[in-house]
Order: sequence, then structure tokens, then C-alpha cells
Amino acid sequence: MAIIYKEESYKVIGICMEIHNQLGNGFLEIVYKDALEYEFQQANIPFQREQKYEVNYKGKILPHHFYADFVVYDKIILEAKAVSSLVEWHEAQTLNYLKVSNLKLGLLVNFGQELLIYKRLLL
Repeated sequence: MAIIYKEESYKVIGICMEIHNQLGNGFLEIVYKDALEYEFQQANIPFQREQKYEVNYKGKILPHHFYADFVVYDKIILEAKAVSSLVEWHEAQTLNYLKVSNLKLGLLVNFGQELLIYKRLLL
């Protein structure tokens, strides 16, 4: 079975590794997001930050929205965390972003541990 968006996701994870190597763990999530934005710009990687998604329920747009940290290459959700460990809720959140966006691949990345932790989530 082929890996979906292999080249693009490897580039994104490589950037995440570079950021983690430079900053280590211990910063707030916003610092890593700012570094991601900088690195995406430097690499000419198309992205949207804090992409807003509405939830359509039986033809009605619900009042609460989702904001994905990044949409990269117009096809990958990147959810950045800076926590002591990822939990099921983080995965569920990323999967919800995939559902409302109709995208297929989510990358859940945690900068908050000694080693960079990431998961590929498919819808």
C-alpha cells in the first residue's frame, strides 16, 4: 500500500524535526507554530495557518467552528502540540478536522517531549 502524500508529509516532518532540534522541548505551542510558519515560508511550502472550518449539520451551519493549526499543500492538516504526551483526544481532534475539511491526511506533531513525536492519521 502506498503512503499518501509521501513526499509532502516527509518535507513537513523534516521541518518539524529541524524546529525540534533547534528549539528542543519546553516552549509554548505558539512558539513552535511561529517557527513552522517561518520554515514553511523559507521552503516555499504553501500553507494556511489557523484555517477555519464550519460544521454542517443537516444543512445547518453550527455556531462553533474548528480551527486547524495548519493546512499544508492544500491537502494535509498539521496539528501542532507542545504537551508532555499525546492522548486520544488529540487524535480525535485531528480526525475531526479531517472530517470537516474533507482532507485525507492529518499529521499530529508533539514538540513537548524530549524526542519529536508524530502520527499520521488517515480519514
